[in-house]
Parts: sequence; C-alpha cells; structure tokens
Amino acid sequence: MNATIKTLGLAAAVTLAAAPAMAQEKLKVGLLLTLSGPSAVLGQHARDGFQLAMKDLGGKLGGRDVEVIVVDDELKPDVAVTKVKGLIERDKVDFVVGPIFSNVAVATHKPIVDSKTFYISVNAGPSNLAGKSCNPYFFATSYQNDQNHEVLGKVAQDRGYKKVYLLAPNYQAGKDALAGFKRHYKGEIVEESYTPLNTLDFQSELAKIASMQPDAIFTFMPGGMGVNLVKQYRAAGLADRIPFLSAFTVDETNLPAQQDAAIGMLSGSNWAPNMDTPENKKFVAAYEAAYNTVPASYAMHSYDAALLIDAALKATGGKTDNKDAVRTAIQKAEFKSLRGDFKFGANGFPVQDFYLVKAAKRPDGKLQTEIAEKVFDNYTDAYAKECAPTN
Repeated sequence: MNATIKTLGLAAAVTLAAAPAMAQEKLKVGLLLTLSGPSAVLGQHARDGFQLAMKDLGGKLGGRDVEVIVVDDELKPDVAVTKVKGLIERDKVDFVVGPIFSNVAVATHKPIVDSKTFYISVNAGPSNLAGKSCNPYFFATSYQNDQNHEVLGKVAQDRGYKKVYLLAPNYQAGKDALAGFKRHYKGEIVEESYTPLNTLDFQSELAKIASMQPDAIFTFMPGGMGVNLVKQYRAAGLADRIPFLSAFTVDETNLPAQQDAAIGMLSGSNWAPNMDTPENKKFVAAYEAAYNTVPASYAMHSYDAALLIDAALKATGGKTDNKDAVRTAIQKAEFKSLRGDFKFGANGFPVQDFYLVKAAKRPDGKLQTEIAEKVFDNYTDAYAKECAPTN
C-alpha cells in the first residue's frame, strides 16, 4: 500500500508508507485548506483528520493507493482558484476535499464542478450552494452554515432572552450565521454588527454591548478572531453578566489559546469529542496520540470525508471513470460516521442531529466542548427545498 501526502507551497512531500506499486493508477485527492494566517489552525485540524483516516485505512481508498496533495488557499479566493486549477489541470485530482471558509468555497465551486471533479466540503456550507446553486458534484460532510447557529437561536428563544446582540465577520458565512440564529429567535435584535474578516480588536463592539446590556450576545468568530474576542469579553467583565452564545468561536481549535476564559461558554455543534460512540472514542484517542491536541469538528469532518470516499469507491470497485456511479455511491453514504446518524439530503448536505455544547476542562487539564443537550433531531437544512438535484 502506498499513500503519499504532498504539500504544495508549505513543505516537502511526506510519504506515509511505501510498498510495491499496484498496476492501477493512484487515486488523487487534493486537500484545499487554510493553512496560514490567524485561522491556520482550522485547516490544520482538517488536514490532520484526513491524514489520520488515511493511516487508519491502510493508505488506501476503495482499495486504491492514494496520492494526497495539500494546498494552502491562504484564505484568499483568488489564490484558491489558481491552486484549484492546478489541482484539476496539472495534478488531475479525482476529488477536491475542503475548504474551511465559505468565500473560498463559493469562488472555487464553479471551476471544480464544471470540470466534473467531486468537491467534498469538510466545513464550508454556504447557503447558495445548499439551495439554488446546488450541484451533483458538490457534497459536504459538515453542515449547511446556518445550522449550528440555529441551535443557539432556538436556545435563546427557549430561555426567554428578550434582547440579543449579534456579531459576525462580514462575509458569506457571517451572514449565514446570523440568518441561522434569527430563524428560531423571535426576540429583539438590539444590534447586528459585522466586522472586517480577521478583525482582532473588539473593544468598540464590547463597549456597545456593555452600554446596551442585552440579555445575551450571539457571535460567530472562527480562528484567531474567536480567541481574541473571548479573551477580551472575559477581561471586560462581561462574561459573568451577559451570556455568551456562539458557534465556531469556542471550540477545540481555539480552546488551547482561550483557556479558562472560555469555560462555561455555550456553542452549537453536530458533534463533540465526548460523543459516546465506539468509533468516536477510538478517533479522539488516536488523534490526541498523534497530534497531542483534542480534535475539533474540522478534523472529524475530514476523517469522515475519507471514510465517505473509501465507501463510495468500494461500491464502484475502485473505479472513478463512471461519474454517475461514483455520485450514486457517495449519495448513499454507506459508512459509519464518527457522529453517529448521518445521511445526505437531496442537496448533498447531511441530515443529522445538532447539540448545545459547553466548554469544559477535563480531569487531565485539557479543554474540550461537551454535549449539554440535543436541540435538533435528524435535521435538514432550510435551503434543501430550493435545490433541484438534477442541476
């Protein structure tokens, strides 16, 4: 078996294992992830989750040896498009796996699906790609962007919060986040604030929150943005007075830097490291042993993406030339997801459960999110009805 990982623009190629080559051509998978800048840790979790799956699968997907080519999109849509064209035209990849950010997903969607290359998102789930712009070559092992945020909207509504302050970065996922929250929250929005992407100083927003005194705030601030916001929110003395609700702001990518400032903060998710399934327990233990950190959902979704490709290609006998057969096999999702229940809707997005999770410190001193309660069961995203699956 022979699985090769290439990292373009980062480091030299890494060979996981070596053995005599098979007659069949290697399957090629391109990992398109954010691996530099303040949000690099998100892409690192996704990369590491996929590589761990490759190790656990013996370096093969659907019985075929694999070459994994890792590229850094730099969180720049134009850079991502150039690198995607390289993956498709030069490297002739069979699958593109990624990205993390929705602006990258939207920019790269057309060149990938137009080439009839399968695009499997391990995080980004912009609303348009779930609805009117859905495509039979695009699938997500994560969620539609709105859904984790909907968890907090329902929780805020159920807890009777009358006034909420909303805060997100000014790009598609930020807009989807606040739209998701408002889908179930019917109280007063005292402020809907959008900050430039990669904002790290939130003092003006915190001053507004302190003066407005809402019943809670809801925010979506991934990566380094979330680290700074949580620390500044706690330092401003707001955490003990105004509940902090979020998604992708307090998670395993940020908790090592946020530390005690994040403890007790609530988030929405489709998974948590303490999820009680045999597959998940094995994954979390293996990930921690390999990378010395608690995995985030980005790692879980990437691991599942490898399992999905493996299951689909087993169904096609390892063949990728018949695109319809591959698509049908992907749509069936005949693998055991680390999160438990999982199936694809007609738009290529998962139908799955969602939870309220809380940041907590484990007995070993490491921080993780832990499931507090299930909020949505077997939940389909709001945009699936707009998708014509034959696009």
